[in-house]
Amino acid sequence: MYIQLDDKGVNILKALASASRVSIIQILSNEPSTVTKIAKELNLSKAIVSRHLRLLEELNLIKLDDSKQTHDNRNKKFQLVVDHIEIDFPQKIHLPYKEIETEIKLGYYSDFSVIPTCGLAGTTDMIGEVDDPRAFVSNDRINASLLWFSNGFVEYIVPNQIPSNARLELLELSLEISSEFPESNNNWPSDISFYINDIPIGTWTVPGNYSDVRGTLTPKWWLSQYSQYGVLKHLRITHNDTGIDGKRLSLTTLDDLNLNESPFIKVKIGINPDAQNKGGLTIFGENFGNHPQNILLKCFYSENNFLIIK
Repeated sequence: MYIQLDDKGVNILKALASASRVSIIQILSNEPSTVTKIAKELNLSKAIVSRHLRLLEELNLIKLDDSKQTHDNRNKKFQLVVDHIEIDFPQKIHLPYKEIETEIKLGYYSDFSVIPTCGLAGTTDMIGEVDDPRAFVSNDRINASLLWFSNGFVEYIVPNQIPSNARLELLELSLEISSEFPESNNNWPSDISFYINDIPIGTWTVPGNYSDVRGTLTPKWWLSQYSQYGVLKHLRITHNDTGIDGKRLSLTTLDDLNLNESPFIKVKIGINPDAQNKGGLTIFGENFGNHPQNILLKCFYSENNFLIIK
């Protein structure tokens, strides 16, 4: 689940501040359970447990177990539908450098290789046929705001706009991603590998393919049981190493990329042939998921000022 620091997000955080509700979540993390069983395990009255369950249900953290429908309220089971919560803080990083931001739309890839399940979707409909790699060469692919495949890669190429008298200080790549599973599976890890100008910068394991709640931007025509949102990741390459969300991902540095010698910057994202977790890849664009953005590439640089004496 993705939450912002608004009224709904604050209510979820308040709900998780209760020891009793956290205990209920821990019980439901093992298996669906009834009000009676939860009350007995926690030594609470059924009325109190019912109030806790009602609040957690209103916040979309739990739901009634649809597979165990019954007319007997005492035997109705609740199940947990969220296995992680992502909080989006409004504060962004501020660096004492100049910045060049390049938006990369999902369908503007320069090369690809995909294996079904695979597909593309726009804001109003599918693009081409589902599970047909030929959709990836459709003229309509430029309108894609959702892209997925079980195995393979996509590669993008953008102009290198760093001034000739500048020193690149940080390169940031951000995108919303998940793994790929037919319909959805919150526990479906996939090893996603990233390359800049054909240089591997690191591999990160995305935990799953999420549809526990609808994506805040996901169009209404997209079915609820399919991928709804991903996790927003920030890869940052410096002169020291490469990190993802502040954690070291690899020892690849800016100097390894030789960007000063290239008129272009290539970005490749995919599943390596030797990956341990081949769980596919889904990329969310500005009209799907929870984050209103396409792939973003940011270059932070400092300028060298030369004083010429005559």
